[in-house]
Amino acid sequence: MNPAIGIALLLAVLQVSRGQKVTSLTACLVNQNLRLDCRHENTTTLPVQYEFSLTREKKKHVLFGTMGVPEHAYRSRTNLTSNYNIKVLYLANFTYKDEGTYTCELRISGQPSAPNYRNVSVIRDKLVKCEGISLLAQNTSWLLLLLLSLSLLQATDFISL
Repeated sequence: MNPAIGIALLLAVLQVSRGQKVTSLTACLVNQNLRLDCRHENTTTLPVQYEFSLTREKKKHVLFGTMGVPEHAYRSRTNLTSNYNIKVLYLANFTYKDEGTYTCELRISGQPSAPNYRNVSVIRDKLVKCEGISLLAQNTSWLLLLLLSLSLLQATDFISL
């Protein structure tokens, strides 16, 4: 075999194996809905298959995705938004019956590569509210900017405190 073809083939395999790595899976509550944020690398141009599932009492329940068939009980309760490197699943009317281990799994379409996944254990009483996290992060930068601005204005004798 020509060495150039071998190197090209190796690079293609490495790109495919890296293209679907799940970097994190987090869970939080938005009102009464569960939100799962599945962040992943996206270094391939090939289509990526995905699946969100719930394992409860040693039984896997497919919630949403392109690999398995979602269970009928979850079809009307799930909604997905997908961007370049994140897939966000919403599960409406989250209750104690929905507690368990949630999984986000990715796989390159038509490739023999192994699936890549992350799990998160979800217990209703231990979930944080999504708004609280993002609101704190957004307000912190504005507060810092305000404090820096006040110092600058005071230094230029524009205001006196």
